[in-house]
Amino acid sequence: MQTLNLDLGNRSYPIYIGSGILSMKKILCQHIEGKNIAIVSNETIANYYQEILCKSLGEYEILSITLPDGEKQKNLSTVEKIYDLLVENHFPRDSTLVALGGGVVGDITGFAASTYQRGVGFIQIPTTLLAQVDSSVGGKTGVNHPQSKNMIGAFYQPKAVIIDTETLKTLDKREISAGLAEVIKYGLLADANFFAWLENNIVELLARNDEALIQAITQSCKNKAKIVSEDELETNKRALLNLGHTFGHAIEAVLGYGNWLHGEAVGCGLVMAAKLSNQIGWLNTTELDRIIALIEKTGLPTKLPKEIDRKKLKEHMFFDKKILKGELRLVLLKKIGKALITTDFSENALDDLLLNF
Repeated sequence: MQTLNLDLGNRSYPIYIGSGILSMKKILCQHIEGKNIAIVSNETIANYYQEILCKSLGEYEILSITLPDGEKQKNLSTVEKIYDLLVENHFPRDSTLVALGGGVVGDITGFAASTYQRGVGFIQIPTTLLAQVDSSVGGKTGVNHPQSKNMIGAFYQPKAVIIDTETLKTLDKREISAGLAEVIKYGLLADANFFAWLENNIVELLARNDEALIQAITQSCKNKAKIVSEDELETNKRALLNLGHTFGHAIEAVLGYGNWLHGEAVGCGLVMAAKLSNQIGWLNTTELDRIIALIEKTGLPTKLPKEIDRKKLKEHMFFDKKILKGELRLVLLKKIGKALITTDFSENALDDLLLNF
């Protein structure tokens, strides 16, 4: 088992990474204060792992909250249902909410925890690769607005993140590929050696080799933890973690949430960011080709659907949270391993990319 620490002063917390750690009672219970626990999961994941988790927790008063699957559930109505159940069951301020599931479950549960009685305990147990390497770490919580992804939310750190790679065995191939989009992102934005390692180990990762997965997850979490510890509230450097996401979130919104997985939209968004970087004379063509080749090997889309409305795509990009003083800021690449937040591109260049991608 690997243990990392996300350093945020008195809000610091551990990230545990290993195989079979969901069954380790000592790890779970040291991060729970009161006797009331609400396990929030979805219909699929609850069937696989809720019983194992309940056995590990032992003698607590446990409330199970099972949500329907899918990105379409990531809204304020779902959060309200969680509030209703917590109130009906008289959950006090020393309660703990445990998110058992992917990024949707983690984001919803974290937002509910941040606002129920102005904040209760919260533990992340991510069960998808995408959630393990990205959304479970760093304290971003929230829900979607019909016009923009993650527009409503709060920064709220968990007490711990528990990453059990055994949960990846029940994912389908599409979900593994989607998670690898976020892994590739970490190599692109700040870690060229990690990107090269991914090029050499992509077959093992797709085959779910446990050693390769633990290494990829650990390095991704290290890279994210470093950035979050320096800029928790995304006033500057943390926005680098949105590489590919301004494009990706717009794709999700225009296609309809859930038609493409978040990681699929991000994978395509990474290619779009790389192509724009090359188009304006930054990223060289050799590195652009390497990026496209790795994303293709991962099984992620590298082209937009022909039917997507390019005008609407651009409109949704201007709902992005990185808009500052009316200007769209994008995360682009100087080279593999060096990203920056910039407005140093022309609107014509963006229009040309969207039209011809």
